[in-house]
Amino acid sequence: MKLGKVEFCHFLQLIALFLCFSGMSQAELSRSRSKPYFQSGRSRTKRSWVWNQFFVLEEYMGSDPLYVGKLHSDVDKGDGSIKYILSGEGASSIFIIDENTGDIHATKRLDREEQAYYTLRAQALDRLTNKPVEPESEFVIKIQDINDNEPKFLDGPYTAGVPEMSPVGTSVVQVTATDADDPTYGNSARVVYSILQGQPYFSVEPKTGVIKTALPNMDREAKDQYLLVIQAKDMVGQNGGLSGTTSVTVTLTDVNDNPPRFPRRSYQYNVPESLPVASVVARIKAADADIGANAEMEYKIVDGDGFGIFKISVDKDSQEGIITIQKDLDFEAKTSYTLRIEAANRDADPRFLSLGPFSDTTTVKIIVEDVDEPPVFSSPLYPMEVSEATQVGNIIGTVAAHDPDSSNSPVRYSIDRNTDLERYFNIDANSGVITTAKSLDRETNAVHNITVLAMESQNPSQIGRGYVAITILDINDNAPEFAMDYETTVCENAQPGQVIQKISAVDKDEPSDGHQFYFSLTTDATNNHNFSLKDNKDNTASILTRRNGFRRQEQSVYYLPVFIVDSGSPSLSSTNTLTIRVCDCDADGVAQTCNAEAYVLPAGLSTGALIAILACVLTLLVLILLIVTMRRRKKEPLIFDEERDIRENIVRYDDEGGGEEDTEAFDMAALRNLNVLRDTKTRRDVTPEIQFLSRPTFKSIPDNVIFREFIWERLKEADIDPCAPPYDSLQTYAFEGNGSVAESLSSLDSISSNSDQNYDYLSDWGPRFKRLADMYGTGPESLYS
Repeated sequence: MKLGKVEFCHFLQLIALFLCFSGMSQAELSRSRSKPYFQSGRSRTKRSWVWNQFFVLEEYMGSDPLYVGKLHSDVDKGDGSIKYILSGEGASSIFIIDENTGDIHATKRLDREEQAYYTLRAQALDRLTNKPVEPESEFVIKIQDINDNEPKFLDGPYTAGVPEMSPVGTSVVQVTATDADDPTYGNSARVVYSILQGQPYFSVEPKTGVIKTALPNMDREAKDQYLLVIQAKDMVGQNGGLSGTTSVTVTLTDVNDNPPRFPRRSYQYNVPESLPVASVVARIKAADADIGANAEMEYKIVDGDGFGIFKISVDKDSQEGIITIQKDLDFEAKTSYTLRIEAANRDADPRFLSLGPFSDTTTVKIIVEDVDEPPVFSSPLYPMEVSEATQVGNIIGTVAAHDPDSSNSPVRYSIDRNTDLERYFNIDANSGVITTAKSLDRETNAVHNITVLAMESQNPSQIGRGYVAITILDINDNAPEFAMDYETTVCENAQPGQVIQKISAVDKDEPSDGHQFYFSLTTDATNNHNFSLKDNKDNTASILTRRNGFRRQEQSVYYLPVFIVDSGSPSLSSTNTLTIRVCDCDADGVAQTCNAEAYVLPAGLSTGALIAILACVLTLLVLILLIVTMRRRKKEPLIFDEERDIRENIVRYDDEGGGEEDTEAFDMAALRNLNVLRDTKTRRDVTPEIQFLSRPTFKSIPDNVIFREFIWERLKEADIDPCAPPYDSLQTYAFEGNGSVAESLSSLDSISSNSDQNYDYLSDWGPRFKRLADMYGTGPESLYS
């Protein structure tokens, strides 16, 4: 009978398992049939070990140690004179040996996935001498695999994407499972893939794990995501094999398979005619079930009567078509517009053109609403010119505005005074004629930009604005003058004909053909013997000396009048005075000093000496101030105690006060309450000494217990207070007793007492004291007699 490959492998596995469990698979070391080899002089014993590899199954679950094999030497006669020892990987900890019989056992459960084999060394020793009777040899214990590990997807769970409408068999993603079992032994690591969830949309290749589409025309707009469960099973998928699963999330990506469509065939919008240019009139949007770049739109006006008046653009965020105004709307000119608008995908996919045109059209009707518009000027800007010599009230120009509405309301004009603060101009309210209201000066303001307001007579809130630019034309009304303030000097050793200054002129006017100035000396200065003037014919002139020998002692300053004429019509002139100072110069002609008083200073007192004297004087003054300050500080006390006993100070106030209602100066609550608890503080540095002081009073105070207790309590508090000053003091208490909660302390109450004080003299003090004299006097006219 002929066996196939698979059947033959299975047959060998069964034989191996049978031998292992029957004990015939353990290799045994037996005595070699070869005899020892002897050589004269020296002898060599041939190795007496006969080797076979040891095999042991992993994952043994028995309670007794697992028998692995047996070691035996041909020297061993069975009399117990030989003992066996084991060393190497796992010796004593995993593998043990019976030193008498050589039997090897495994004491722990073995896992091939942790370690596939162990290398050990065996040796036979003489029990008496403990010397080896055989050379040490090495052997291997291999762990035989069993199917104890399921396949695992190390990279799961998976996510993948595939374009919608993909044909059947389009690859989506490949999944891979690994099995820790021995791939070289049996089918424990041979994995087969299958799909548990996701059919009939997807399939998986059993051997490779490649997931493919199984249905055509899967539409993302219908369902965009699928969850697959993939199983990997070892033992080639046979019964008894172990399996593992993973999930695969497949997302259908979008393609441009849906054309844009307008939800409505027509739209209508109302807009006021006053809507500014570039304002948004309407927003329309064509629906597209696609997303991203596949849903990007392009809008355009393909027909209608709104070309040039409206335009449409796309909002890149919302993909809406935005209709805006390009020109001003006028209800009186046209009341409605009709637009035919087309929407199309920016990028169409040629694979899906058969589904229909990827564009759509709709009709948009725009109704223009009439509004009350402000007056409109005939020109956005009115340029005007006027001479600065014009008279007040002269006409400069005219502006015109009209009401664009059908009512054609009359218009009234005015000037926005915020643009004409100085009120240089007026305008006729009915005709729009602009006239001058003040004299104009081009040099002050060459151009006036004013705003003219036009308002409807019937509705003044409707105001139009026009702009007028008035240019002031120049006339020759400013005389020329020096271009700057010249500081001219002449050296004492100057020679005749030497140029000492070059001058020029400026003119605030601006003639159209440019400035031309003429320089000369005045008639009085023409024949002077000191200086002359030369006109350079280029709007400059040179000042020259006529003689030499200028001396500061004789004259230190010269004044030269210069006559300047412009080329205007009529020409204007002015006389400007040039100040020339005589100076002492060095050899190069540079002025050193121009001060004539330098000659009258003492010969031995220079400028440096004066500075030194001033410095000494200032130093002395500072020292004196410091001394005075130090003396004043010594007179002041070193310590100023703000809490010094203010009872020593007598302060006088010319104030009558507010009586008992005035509570800002004194706190009367403490004096009125005798039952206040106070902390007792013992004072050790002062022995209490009581000294009674008395003062005359105009009203007798009753000597009762309440007052004595009050005064003794205050004295005791002062004696034991460590913060009190170390001397006796007089304290005055405005205390009236327990029954005087609101009674007055004023001495005016003495009129009801038996006081012997006589106040009749108050009547002699005049009418200002009549009231007091009536209250306290004893005469028959007294109020209280």
